[in-house]
Amino acid sequence: MARQRARELELSEHELVVARAELDALHDELYVLACAVEDVERDLSTRPTVAELRDAVDWLLEAAKPLRDREISPSR
Repeated sequence: MARQRARELELSEHELVVARAELDALHDELYVLACAVEDVERDLSTRPTVAELRDAVDWLLEAAKPLRDREISPSR
């Protein structure tokens, strides 16, 4: 069905139609991850304690896990 719809829309094999809500959610998750990376980089520029390093890694993992688990599927 997805291939038939792609032909109808004249999409190349490198193009994909994705629901706006799914794309917005992906952008939100990427923004959270970017903020986490900036926070951790800032934290590492000082002399963090072991506890602060652990907190930084926890925050980075928390921000990355939704992206690790995300699957993009074609819109119908």
